Amino acid sequence: VQLVESGGGWVQAGGSLRLSCTGSGRILPTYGMAWFRQAPGKEREFVGGINWHGGNTLYADSVKGRFIVSRDHSENKLYLQMNSLKSEDTAIYYCAASGDYKCSHYGCQDATLFPFWGQGIQVTVSS
Repeated sequence: VQLVESGGGWVQAGGSLRLSCTGSGRILPTYGMAWFRQAPGKEREFVGGINWHGGNTLYADSVKGRFIVSRDHSENKLYLQMNSLKSEDTAIYYCAASGDYKCSHYGCQDATLFPFWGQGIQVTVSS
């Protein structure tokens, strides 16, 4: 399984960005997927996750109501729609995939359950 993020960049506070993660591998549609981020000097943190069929999503409290996670099986893509961006959203964003039963069926936020990661993409929000 290989994952590649795209769509990052610079945006003013209050603006929006949509990140995409393109995956390869026949089994990817059966995996749970998630977005994590890491800001300078901070540990990597969970942002949002989704189960294999997209019917269940999880969000960190810091992004709930502003970010939306979705996926498109036909294109093997995971998305993160980010609205009302704040300077504290500035970070490198990573997509991740997991075949763990819980992650696949319900979504999960434990980074240790995700064996597959993208290389990360920078998002900078200017206040």
